[in-house]
Amino acid sequence: MSVEISTLKNGLRVVSDARPGFETAAVGVWVDAGARYENPDNNGVAHMLEHMAFKGTKSRSASDIAIEIESVGGHLNAYTSREHTAYFARVLRDDVPLSVDILGDILQRSTFAEVELARERTVVIQEIGQSEDTPDDIIFDRLQEAAFPDQALGRSILGPAAGITVMARQTLFDFMAEHYGGARLLLCAVGAVEHEGLLALAEAQFADLPAGRAGSFEVGDFAGGDRRDLRDLEQVHIAMALPGLPYEDDDFYPLQVMSTVLGGGMSSRLFQEVRENRGLCYSVFSFASSYKDCGSFGVYAGTGEEQIAELVPVICDEMMRLAGDAGDDEVARARNQLKAGTLMSLENTPARAEQLARQMLIFGRPIPLSEITAKIDAVDAAAVRRVAERVATAGAPALAAMGPISALASHDEIAARFSKG
Repeated sequence: MSVEISTLKNGLRVVSDARPGFETAAVGVWVDAGARYENPDNNGVAHMLEHMAFKGTKSRSASDIAIEIESVGGHLNAYTSREHTAYFARVLRDDVPLSVDILGDILQRSTFAEVELARERTVVIQEIGQSEDTPDDIIFDRLQEAAFPDQALGRSILGPAAGITVMARQTLFDFMAEHYGGARLLLCAVGAVEHEGLLALAEAQFADLPAGRAGSFEVGDFAGGDRRDLRDLEQVHIAMALPGLPYEDDDFYPLQVMSTVLGGGMSSRLFQEVRENRGLCYSVFSFASSYKDCGSFGVYAGTGEEQIAELVPVICDEMMRLAGDAGDDEVARARNQLKAGTLMSLENTPARAEQLARQMLIFGRPIPLSEITAKIDAVDAAAVRRVAERVATAGAPALAAMGPISALASHDEIAARFSKG
């Protein structure tokens, strides 16, 4: 495994991880801009731009793009997150040039035709509606709104339907011109690739792209809060979070281990206590979400109307208890889970490309596996207890709940369970 990096004159970085013996490659362009780079007036533009990039360029129609990639058995897709946008393909070795050609075309020469934009507005509004009809999906948007109220990080990635309905073609061009410069783009390929060949393809496709400028974003402030939606559902969906940590915080890896101990698998505390011992829910897990400047640490659970009153105090108590009694055996088990997951991702080219691209965008360098495993191995029970105390006392919790929630305790009552620690 050998990672090679080159930089074009316009700042675009080219990163490869060649895998001898592989016959396929994951190839993508990652953009250092996502939904948190929007403002209230253009909320949803990063996601709409991701959709519209596939709807035609100066030389290819939308159907041409789909037919070209699928005619060689390839797959083309994209996603938008709060901090990044990615456009990627999975192709055979000989079709890497085609994938880079298409990616270069859609990211520089998309036309955003009015007729296509009108259709895609409808598609995105349907996507918003589908999300609203999926409680275990939309609950996390509600949690973001509660945690980061009236902030870029708290707004939906999809944007509001009202804004999407009137989003102008020029809004897409403006966002792309501001954020899609060479210095904000990263071409990454893993698998059946050769670095010098990939670099030559990048030069041919992206050399004329302006460098652009560094992006700015609104600093996140985890304020905490409460979002409740009384709905006629079979289950109560609840997500609760405390202030977390940014990527570069020294406690990043202790937090990941702590999250795994609390709710990272069937042996985790939450699964064993909430599901196995008490039978309070079917689904429960914890998560640690990090951003460049802040983060959140929380728990999701889906439960019945009659169980919610008992469930929430149990979850709060389990979160607090980690600060006092995280043990050596469970921490060792969590470390092994994290290391195994990291190693497994190396054997999957799309997952490895995603991992490598994120490392480059966040840290500016690939992180050697030995460094990652060493940092995970350095986390002991004392570190988990310390970071659990740090998180539990960092500020008021954010809470989002949806369904038949009349028996759910108030936000003040839930917050008090943390403040007493």
